[in-house]
Amino acid sequence: MKTLAFKVLTRYNASVEHLKNSGEGMISLHIKLFIPGPVDVDPDVLQRLATPQIAHRSKTATELQKRISEKLQQLMYTKNTIILSTSSGSGIMEMSIRSCTKKRVAVFSVGAFGDRWYQMAVSNNVPADIFRPEPGKAVRPEMVDEVLRTGKYDTVTITHNETSSGIMNPVKAIGDVIKQYPDVVYLVDAVSSLGGAKIEVDKCGIDVCLASTQKCLGLPPGLSVASISDKAVERAKTIEYRGFYLDLINVVSRVQKDYQYPATPSTPLMWALDYQLDRILYKEGLENRFMRHEHLAKIVQAWAMKHFKLFAEEDYLSHTVTTILNTKGYSVSDLNKELMNRGYMISNGYGAFKEKAFRIAHMAERTEKDLQALLHEIEDIWKL
Repeated sequence: MKTLAFKVLTRYNASVEHLKNSGEGMISLHIKLFIPGPVDVDPDVLQRLATPQIAHRSKTATELQKRISEKLQQLMYTKNTIILSTSSGSGIMEMSIRSCTKKRVAVFSVGAFGDRWYQMAVSNNVPADIFRPEPGKAVRPEMVDEVLRTGKYDTVTITHNETSSGIMNPVKAIGDVIKQYPDVVYLVDAVSSLGGAKIEVDKCGIDVCLASTQKCLGLPPGLSVASISDKAVERAKTIEYRGFYLDLINVVSRVQKDYQYPATPSTPLMWALDYQLDRILYKEGLENRFMRHEHLAKIVQAWAMKHFKLFAEEDYLSHTVTTILNTKGYSVSDLNKELMNRGYMISNGYGAFKEKAFRIAHMAERTEKDLQALLHEIEDIWKL
């Protein structure tokens, strides 16, 4: 037994040393994350994850899930049914595109996560076409109108806030167009914006609005949320093969019955979400939270335009993450290694934009003081 324990301890110490040397993990130094998720989580919120376990079919669980639903309706400005999923936002993306497309889906993409809608459609044998504006440009309502006038599509997907490009699409103006086509179901990925930007689901006519907890909501990964309209439910009822675990009808019907779920949910994350929603709604306040995110975004945008260039067009800049073109040709990887030595982390460009751009997220509980300190460190490292 001593020999086995010694071997395990030796391997652990070697792993720790590797992480220290590689810069992939700082064991003793807390890294302030300025990446587009996961985000740093407030210690009070983390404590709620240690709430004693409860039976997931108990009255306590029902009451917890009901409270969360009612608070999310406030956050999303909707009367639609709220569902939770013990998955990343991609789970509800796949659920909605598979359950709500009967004829063909029009995917409008301004980056890698817009493309993911299309990949999910193809992978689930859902007929789909993808439409992209010019690089750096947002999806325009007239573009959506032109596509829908063909009569080929009964579903539209939009990424509200694209973290690869730093573009925030005009979901309200696009929704006004879609309202002119009553048979079209409107699916919106708000993974990186819900809780950081105002999304009035009902006014926008959004049928499925989904998000993950590890971004603007300020929680660890592992839970996603969505509002589901009656229109989306009625469409899903006409789809023969909706899968099993991600069957929208199976989930929604159980929630509408008693705020329960067909499969075992993550109650620890639900306790944390319930608490965090109180902080968002009643401690900070929605409008204050939205204004704080926009204020932080403007600070980074002004800094980026002073030293570099922005990728996204000016009128459609994200409130939660800024994508900056690396016009000076510096090594973003080397920058991040040094930043991590100093207790910070940003994101390299995504996919084809690696080293050609870098991204600074300013979401969840980030403050102006934190952000200014980060920008100062970058200026010092790169001698800007």
